[in-house]
Amino acid sequence: MQQIVDCDTSDDGCGGGDPPTAYQYVIGAGGLESYADYPYTAEDGQCAFNAGEIARKISSWQWVTQSQNEQAMQQIVDCDTSDDGCNGGDPPTAYQYVIGAPGLEGYTSYPYTAEDGYCAFSAASVIRKISSWQWVTQSQDEGAMQSFTYSNGPPSVCVDASSWDSYNGGVYTSSNCGTQLDHCVQIVGWDVQQGMNVWVVRNSWGTSWGYSGYLYVAMGQDACGIAQECTSAIC
Repeated sequence: MQQIVDCDTSDDGCGGGDPPTAYQYVIGAGGLESYADYPYTAEDGQCAFNAGEIARKISSWQWVTQSQNEQAMQQIVDCDTSDDGCNGGDPPTAYQYVIGAPGLEGYTSYPYTAEDGYCAFSAASVIRKISSWQWVTQSQDEGAMQSFTYSNGPPSVCVDASSWDSYNGGVYTSSNCGTQLDHCVQIVGWDVQQGMNVWVVRNSWGTSWGYSGYLYVAMGQDACGIAQECTSAIC
């Protein structure tokens, strides 16, 4: 992402930008270097892009709205009998359900109700399938998590969220968060907050919680057990 911060002149680096113009920059540049070749510094810098080090390209971009394209999490709540609906579950067994179903309906055909219901899955309405899933780390390797997120997109992580009900801002660190995993969320990126590197985490408790549904968890500390069960689906 540092390449976009430094080199995308249509946006404002660390001052912010817009995904469509960032996509257009990547298309025009011919691609993005890997995180190892162009590491994130959390500050504006001189563009040091090297076309010979490109690791990822895109050919175009598209608008995606929740009502049209988000997958049906309610289907897993209602139909995955290996887990326990609204009382919780585990990503590996949820992935196995989706593989065997096979696939997930769209949000519009199977909307989220935030409560357990009867399975109403229709194979004719499937919009996304997965073929397998993978561990990103089970051994507190937050470097592997960062590299995976940069190269592949947001992974799932399981955490100790026993203190999250009272979260009203700031950064969870290893000193104020346990490691007894009881909840699963999604890493969407990283940032610098309060002078420390942090994970940006998407929770599932609505936009009235945290920072419009997100929170910060310190990197490099296995804070909240965030690096003990990190997984991703394989399409």
